[in-house]
Amino acid sequence: MSRAPRIQGFSYLGPYRYFLTFCTHSRRQTFFDGDIVAETLVHFRKTAEQEAFAILAYCLMPDHAHLLVEGRTEGADLRRFVKLAKQRSGAAYSIKTGKPLWQEGYHDHALRKDEDIKDVARYILENPVRAALVSHAGDYPYSGSDAWTISEILESFQW
Repeated sequence: MSRAPRIQGFSYLGPYRYFLTFCTHSRRQTFFDGDIVAETLVHFRKTAEQEAFAILAYCLMPDHAHLLVEGRTEGADLRRFVKLAKQRSGAAYSIKTGKPLWQEGYHDHALRKDEDIKDVARYILENPVRAALVSHAGDYPYSGSDAWTISEILESFQW
């Protein structure tokens, strides 16, 4: 099955938070190019604004992207946001390269109320460290947050 199943009976509408993963087509190493990353983020942000979502954290790894998003209204529709964000960024990429950007489908995790949002954001920002691309999460150029500084996310963790 190429598409991960959605939660049975859950509408994906409203002020919920989600951890999302989108894989590049054939897991191609795409996000090494800063221009491609920047244009992809423009489409993600534009779609988030139009669809009443906030991008709390993001990390574009070479062959996949992680987003932590939050619906800002009762009508915020995650499935619509993802569809439009992937369509727009994928179309722009295809025009430039003649290749598809995204693999079909995506993975989502709807956060529970007791999950610490900054722990999830930190997990996303530390992905390049776990992949041995950098030694410190703050050094990776293709991750960040539209809600907090990198320091606010990384320093909020208490051992």
